[in-house]
Amino acid sequence: MGPQNRRNGKHPDAMIKDFRALLDNRQDATHRVTIYNSTRAFLKHKCGKKMSISDEQLHAMELCIYHGIQVQVEGLDGEGIFQISQCTGSQSWRGGDQRNDWVWVKQRPGRCYGVLNGHLPWQLQQQFKIKLLNEDGDFVEYWLALALTRMPDNSGNLDPVSKFVQVRKALAAVA
Repeated sequence: MGPQNRRNGKHPDAMIKDFRALLDNRQDATHRVTIYNSTRAFLKHKCGKKMSISDEQLHAMELCIYHGIQVQVEGLDGEGIFQISQCTGSQSWRGGDQRNDWVWVKQRPGRCYGVLNGHLPWQLQQQFKIKLLNEDGDFVEYWLALALTRMPDNSGNLDPVSKFVQVRKALAAVA
């Protein structure tokens, strides 16, 4: 099933209420597999060996999509600042094209990737929150994002001609 069209004035993302609907709404099969595998790996990491989640439980997991969220990020001076990230996925932004902001994601500490200082640019594709029923019977919420990642060329060093750091496409990832 491809992306749903607007019906009865409701935004298509408002119709996505569980993880299965999120997967069904993605046109790109690679993104569906990436969302599924990465979310499963994330939840396994968070839950550890305490809990096992079946495919049925994962598909039925309550989910909410967000087109804009305010997050605290590290500024250039190292202090925390608040920033709003917009991500409409495949939907239009204010009657125009889709809007999927770019964010800097710290990959490694220290001076790796040359002048990028361990950071790489990722383009958001979907922002969502899932609810998980833990072993104590309480709901825990996790914020996740699907993003198209980039990898540095030339180890993140400046290109001698353009004087910019060059990056190339990498696989989609959930973080």
